[in-house]
Amino acid sequence: MPDISFYHPLIVHFAIGLVMVGVLFRWISFSGRALFTGPAAAALIFLGTAAAVAAAWSGNAAHVAVEDIPGIATAVRAHQTWGERTRNILLAVALCEGLALVLVRRGRAQPALLASGVLGLVSVFCIVQTGQRGGELVYAHAGGVGIRSGDPADVGRLLLAGLYHQAQLDEKANRSADAAILMEIAARRFPSDEAVQVLAAESLLVDRHDPAAALAALSKVMVPTDERRWRFRHGWLTADALDALGQTAAAQATLRNLLAEFPDSERVRRRLEQAGRNAK
Repeated sequence: MPDISFYHPLIVHFAIGLVMVGVLFRWISFSGRALFTGPAAAALIFLGTAAAVAAAWSGNAAHVAVEDIPGIATAVRAHQTWGERTRNILLAVALCEGLALVLVRRGRAQPALLASGVLGLVSVFCIVQTGQRGGELVYAHAGGVGIRSGDPADVGRLLLAGLYHQAQLDEKANRSADAAILMEIAARRFPSDEAVQVLAAESLLVDRHDPAAALAALSKVMVPTDERRWRFRHGWLTADALDALGQTAAAQATLRNLLAEFPDSERVRRRLEQAGRNAK
């Protein structure tokens, strides 16, 4: 059997859209108005059911890599259970629609259509439950994030995101030493990433309280001209480190260079004005 796990997110969204619109059209068709909604509902439900079957299949394949992550098995099973439940309900809905097509010539299609409408609402509920657990799996447990493709670069980005966000939480919790350790790991793992190096230098200044080491680290970073955000942060941190070392004149020179590159920056302008007042 072909491995379609890579396409699971795409297939899932087709299933959600087709089924929800199909169920909506089925209920509108009961009003006797908008006569096109009846045939459209049947077509959408058939297509949505096929997509749901494919989604369950691709999801089962996608779980193989995800289940190896520690502490994620319960979330995977919950998502899988609701996904299979949704698929089964939709197969029943499609069966009702198929029976209605057979019985319509005998004028007995209404009970099957009503059953389809009721089960359709149940399927929508199941879709919502499956979606909530899928979102929890991805956003709360990082299930599939960075690992689905098997590309080492993707895994690296996942690692970097985890290091950065945990370091931010450690800083907020006054665990500066822990935050510094994480940023040091990031700096070692991503030596060619200018943004990571700037953040690591900032950690040396803020978390380690070592402006000399921070200044030395910043001096080794060459931020490209098109990375304006990180160029600004690099210059600002350089001025901070120089100020912390008592090199006021060098800090002001750095700020003037920064203002020349970012002439609209009120932040730099105010800092230079404050430095001038303090000098007096």
